[in-house]
Amino acid sequence: MDSIRVYLEQAVREKASDLFLVAGKSICMKVDGEIRALTEDRLMPDGSEILVRELYALATRELPGQVSNWDDDFSLSLSGLARFRVNVFQQRGSLAAVIRVVNFGIPDWHDLSLPEEIMKIADQTRGMVLVTGPAGSGKSTTLACIVDAINRNRNAHIITIEDPIEYIHRNQKSIVSQRELGMDTESYVTALRASLRQAPDVILLGEMRDLETIQTAMTAAETGHLVISTLHTVGAVNTVDRIIDVFPPAQQQQVRVQLSQVLKTVVSQQLLPTVDGALVPAFEIMHLNNAVRTMVRESRIHQLDNVIQTSAAEGMIGMDESILRLVKAGRVSKEVALRVAMFPEQLKRKLG
Repeated sequence: MDSIRVYLEQAVREKASDLFLVAGKSICMKVDGEIRALTEDRLMPDGSEILVRELYALATRELPGQVSNWDDDFSLSLSGLARFRVNVFQQRGSLAAVIRVVNFGIPDWHDLSLPEEIMKIADQTRGMVLVTGPAGSGKSTTLACIVDAINRNRNAHIITIEDPIEYIHRNQKSIVSQRELGMDTESYVTALRASLRQAPDVILLGEMRDLETIQTAMTAAETGHLVISTLHTVGAVNTVDRIIDVFPPAQQQQVRVQLSQVLKTVVSQQLLPTVDGALVPAFEIMHLNNAVRTMVRESRIHQLDNVIQTSAAEGMIGMDESILRLVKAGRVSKEVALRVAMFPEQLKRKLG
């Protein structure tokens, strides 16, 4: 068994998105959505513990003495190689880790096939913007591109609150203060409340996990800041429903009114396998125009999809329309398209 650095170097060289250290299985990496073995031999529990301890040494962190019923998130940088986001956990009584590979530089949004409409979010100065999608769909990278555009073009104070920090933003036109949970602050809510006393123009919140965080983020957006965050939802309808459902029933109508006022844009994304074995993103973009605001306020969320589909002139696009364009461009197969579509029957008719 080689040192952990050897496997990290190989993962970067092979352009892997993740590296897996799980006892009972060979060391594996994920490339273009496909898991591949890096070693022939299975990783034994003592071997996985050695590699995990090496990760902690590289991050100059102490492995907690008590590791049962426990998970740990942290990031580390290796000079000249890359940054890595590490999640350490226990499985079947042994230590395991999943390591996300993060390049040092902020990717060029053109190379990621991000629509220009998403990059226009960087021009917004107040309200709430949400980037949503399942885990591993590229939300953090999209956020990094938006923050980078603000950093390059605006004179602002950007505060990011992340768990852990992935992309490092160097101060350019803006000042960027990056805070990591567990290292720089104890929780999203604590850091978010404190940020309001730190003269922010833009607040990036890694994830809105609970009622208190969502409530505080909405208040920050109401008071003249641009708040950008993520949710693990697919589609604008599910996103709005998720936020409202977090609150007790007695508060939900008030939250609908508040959300209709502060929410500016919802971007939903997912990564699809292409015909040549790579991955390409598909996006849904919903801007809050008067019709959408009324529907949110009056609890007619189910009608949002119709507005999105008929508002292309305002920069909106539905997920299935985005997928359809990828099929017509020859990048995604019909089978993949129908498997991931929001409305498979409708898409099937459009595909003929």
